[in-house]
Order: sequence, then C-alpha cells, then structure tokens
Amino acid sequence: MTMFREFSRTLTMLTFGALALAGCASSPDDREAGSASGDNVRAVSSDAPEEDVVDPWEPWNREVYAFNEAIDDWVLRPVAEGYQWVMPDFADRGVTNFFDNLGEVNNFINSVLQLKGEHAVVAAGRFTYNTVFGIGGLFDVATAFDLPERQEDFGQTLGYWGVGSGPYLVLPLLGPSTPRDFTGTLTDSLVFPSVQDYMESPEKWYLLGLFIVDTRADLLSAEAFISGDSYTFVRNAYLQRREYLINDGAPGSDPFTGGDDEELMLDDF
Repeated sequence: MTMFREFSRTLTMLTFGALALAGCASSPDDREAGSASGDNVRAVSSDAPEEDVVDPWEPWNREVYAFNEAIDDWVLRPVAEGYQWVMPDFADRGVTNFFDNLGEVNNFINSVLQLKGEHAVVAAGRFTYNTVFGIGGLFDVATAFDLPERQEDFGQTLGYWGVGSGPYLVLPLLGPSTPRDFTGTLTDSLVFPSVQDYMESPEKWYLLGLFIVDTRADLLSAEAFISGDSYTFVRNAYLQRREYLINDGAPGSDPFTGGDDEELMLDDF
C-alpha cells in the first residue's frame, strides 16, 4: 500500500493541509548544532535571512509550486469536492480507515529499521485488530484499544540514523519534499512490500484512483488554515511536520519561529 500512499501524495499537492494541522499540535525539538545530520532545518519566517539556507532553490520551487497548484485547481479539487458531496460521512471515513490500515505495513517496517520496538508492536497490533475486528480495516477499532497510529516512513528512518534533510525541494506533482524525503519516498514505494504488489491491473489502478480522491477530499477542510503567502506557509508547515515526526513529537522550542510577531506562528492555529 506504500505506493498508493506515496503516489497519492504525488498527485495531491495540498498534502500540506494535513501536515499543517498535525504539525500545529506540538513543536519539535531543535536538533543540536553540529550533529550528524549537519543540515537540520533552521528558523524560518517570511522575512528571515535564514530562508536562503533552508530554501536555496526557491525560484525553481515557486515555479513548480504554481504548476502543481494549477493541476490541483483544475483536476483534483473539483473531483474531490464531487466525491465528498456524494459520499456519506461514514463511508468516507471507512475508505480512509481502509487505506490507513494498509499503511501499517510500512509503519511496521520502518519502525523495525529505527529500532523502535514499541512502535513496531503498535503497527502490527493495529493492522491485526483493524483487519480482523474492523472488517478489513473499514473501522479503526485499534484506537479504542489504545493503539493510536504512529506514522513512520523511510525518510524518517534516514533522519533517525543522522542523514540530513538537505534543502527544501518542490517536485512536479510530488510537491513538498527534501532530498532525504524524496529518497525515502522512492524506497518506500519501490523497495518495501505493499498490497499493490499482489494486485492485477486494472483493479490496482481503480484502488489507486479511489485512494487519491479520498485523500484529497479529506484535505479540503484544511485549506482554511492557510494564511499569508501560501508557498511560505506550505514550506514551513511541511518542514515543521517532518521534524515533528522524526523527533516523535518530542516537545521543544519551535525551530521555525524566533519570537517576532511578524513571523509565521504555526502554533497559533
């Protein structure tokens, strides 16, 4: 299911909406200066001079961002709005739960690679409970058993072992990323096993299309959280979210703000 998850993000340029919502819940730790990662994300604001360090490819990134946004405006958003209009809430939730459950395979693999035994047990438990008692994953019964999802991907695995993120990068269709995260996406999609490996065409493409539309529909409500320059907001939200995941949500000072009232304060949302 990893390929579905990653390809959906590729075609869903507003993935940042979900990232912003989750990233606002807590701030990640500052990484120690001179650590093995070497190029950890630094403070970023709309006027901060450090932006060139985080986003040296901004001219290219903005052009690609505009391209992705046009595709979303003309194709993905209209289809997602129609899907949300015709789908009952319980059915929409069930589809989302189904794909989230398949994603637990990837969570398990990367938890093992990061030597996170508890996370691996949780991922295995969630997949088992939701598959058996949740009717193939349509219902998230694992959360009721105090087994909340702990998202892990190979980009986080690389960060765990000290690989630096590199500069912010926006790719055609793929959207927000970094060299480390792009490498992680390719590994998750092409190396690790997923359900699409066992499916035949055209069924796997139908399932992929459903996943893309369902994911985009779930992000429609998040668009209201965008403020100021949308490119800057997306960049900051994405980088903050990635650091949050790599640090496993450990609380700490916000690496994207420095106390200036004019800076983008994601924790205010």
